[in-house]
Amino acid sequence: MRTIKHRYSRTIKIKTEGSTIAFNIIGYMVVFIFALFCLLPFWAILSSSLSSEKSVLRYGASLIPREFSTSAYEFIFKSPRKIMNAYGVSTMVTVSGTLLGLFLISMTAYVLYRKDFKYRNAFAFGFYFTQLFSGGLIPFYILVVQYLQLKNNYLALILPPLMNAWYIILFRNFLNSVPDSLVESAKIDGAGDFRIYAQIILPLSTPGLATVGLFLALGYWNDWYHALLFINTRDMFPLQFLLYEVLRSAEYIAKILSQTGAVISTGNLPTETVKMATAMVVTGPIILLYPIIQKYYVKGLTIGAVKG
Repeated sequence: MRTIKHRYSRTIKIKTEGSTIAFNIIGYMVVFIFALFCLLPFWAILSSSLSSEKSVLRYGASLIPREFSTSAYEFIFKSPRKIMNAYGVSTMVTVSGTLLGLFLISMTAYVLYRKDFKYRNAFAFGFYFTQLFSGGLIPFYILVVQYLQLKNNYLALILPPLMNAWYIILFRNFLNSVPDSLVESAKIDGAGDFRIYAQIILPLSTPGLATVGLFLALGYWNDWYHALLFINTRDMFPLQFLLYEVLRSAEYIAKILSQTGAVISTGNLPTETVKMATAMVVTGPIILLYPIIQKYYVKGLTIGAVKG
């Protein structure tokens, strides 16, 4: 039974059918079960990161730590200043790269959306062509290091992932849902292209901006490859690459001890649990984005997928 209050202070009662109630209950149960299956692996990683190395090697991952231990986190945060500095680098790169990328991608997609742009199909094909072929690693490295002089520069972490052809095509497909009459009426009223873009296109493109922005933010936050290629200064390491170095150091120490037959047991070195703790450390902040932009993300994916 649902109660609706009329604007003239009358109360209207609408009876809900039993089939509708049963359908809602079943639907919520199915969603809850799927959500539980998605949560269990994350919980197992958290539990393993709080377990001792010996218990993980012996019993594997479990939902409840068999032998509680914080050795993995102690190993990672042995130098907390470095971790916090890496957090700052990753945050700066992610925020600046995402905002700049959204600005450039949305402007490019808006140009390709305009039907009065004569060469829009040729430019669209050019962007699509870059998804099929690339120049290769060596020319890319020479371009960034020798010609752009971006070795040990934060721009080497921001510029390479900045423009993605697939994001441009996705956003252009989303803009196809914006009526052409809005742009035409704004031009009749004397609005310029940039004003139309800023005051009409962007406010109507919130779902598309949220979707592409989430993809960009995840790409920047999880990027360690460009730091491996272009960054040599430890204070400039992003979080992902710093934790990759920590994990590689733990595995290297364990390998040396096992080969030399040292008295120290390799089970005391948190190699497997460090992997779990690393996953928790790097996914914690970025996962907070999903509840904020979830509704825009789902709508943006739906519209961008059906509009051609």
